[in-house]
Amino acid sequence: MKAANKNRRFWLALVIFSLTGQVAWVVENMYFNVFIYKMFHASAEAISAMVSASAAAAALTTVLVGALSDKVGRRKLFICLGYILWGLTICSFALIRLDVINALFPAAASAAAVGISLTILLDCVMTFFGSAANDAAFNAWLTESADPGQRGAAEGVNAMMPLLAILVVFGGFMGFDLNQAGSWTTIFLVIGGLATAIGIAGFFLIEDSGHKCAENRSCFANILYGFRPSVIRRNLLLYVTLICFMAFNISIQVYMPYLILYYTEALQMDNYVLIMAPAIILAAAFTAVYGRRYDRKGFMAAVVPALLLLMAGYVLLYLFKSTALVFLGSLLMMCGYLSGMAVFGAKVRDHIPEDKAGMFQGLRIISQVLVPGVIGPAIGARVLKNARMILNDDGTSSFVPNENIFLAALVAALVIWLVLLAMHWLQKRQTAA
Repeated sequence: MKAANKNRRFWLALVIFSLTGQVAWVVENMYFNVFIYKMFHASAEAISAMVSASAAAAALTTVLVGALSDKVGRRKLFICLGYILWGLTICSFALIRLDVINALFPAAASAAAVGISLTILLDCVMTFFGSAANDAAFNAWLTESADPGQRGAAEGVNAMMPLLAILVVFGGFMGFDLNQAGSWTTIFLVIGGLATAIGIAGFFLIEDSGHKCAENRSCFANILYGFRPSVIRRNLLLYVTLICFMAFNISIQVYMPYLILYYTEALQMDNYVLIMAPAIILAAAFTAVYGRRYDRKGFMAAVVPALLLLMAGYVLLYLFKSTALVFLGSLLMMCGYLSGMAVFGAKVRDHIPEDKAGMFQGLRIISQVLVPGVIGPAIGARVLKNARMILNDDGTSSFVPNENIFLAALVAALVIWLVLLAMHWLQKRQTAA
């Protein structure tokens, strides 16, 4: 009975903390771009700079806090306090408004430029707490707490949460006029309050994994552990998997920062939430089931269909603009994206050395967030450099994302297949040895 109760608590904690964390990340990754576009008429380059700065903050935080949490061995404390502070920081975005900026910086030449700069700065602060809580501590806890035979299923649940979070956020945002500053104030206060409340609840819900690094190294040594040549040689398949995961996420980040703007500005889909909601529900259900394919048939049998779905979605989104085909393209793209995240996530966790989960979360976030967050949006901004411009009511101009972001993402995805061939060769070599 105790084992069953512990298992129920694990799945409940996984769902609640993963979903809440992803809701916060969706607001940051998909709607901060909309926020600075709508409120301050940000350019594609400004959006790319914000994503890159946040990615760098996430990677640095995860490397440092992952190693520290390994040394301390108390994931629960890092998760709960991190979520509380994460939520409070999100609430503080309610103060980034033109009226507040004009009152605080009356001599500023451009209140919009100040607003963009403040958003990027506070985004990095928020990312520090979010990455400490979610990327470092929560993901290390998940690696340690999931039974090996359930890892694919746990990753399937964990990987479908971004889509469920998108559904929650899309549905929640339907009642808001995103052209109004007051709407954003409410959004930030609600999302921030939710993250803080969940952090408090975690003290009563999460059961610490009890893992602690057995080796008596300094925290600095823990930080550098995953970058040592000897460690790389012993875990070569893990590092090749991370390189493949990096290529996968670069492809995703080419279009993701501009996706909602593409729907709303290029396609003029004012009802994009109603169109996307069924696609999100279907993709989430697909991902929850698909994660078990990894448990049954292995990595290669699971990753290849996921990549084919992703690339098929890119092709449809690039070629067509009708509502039905945009829906189908988005569904295939989302199924490929989330199932791919589940498969890569499970593969990475399977190769992380026992009792060193925290030390390797930084490497995971470098391949999942840092390098893709710098390279992907920059490719997207480059592709959109000569995009069509529109005139706003206040006399300023804004760019309109176009379908070329999906063509660029498709080209970037071709690199994944080359790395997969190298992985397959290395795996066969290790098996033969």
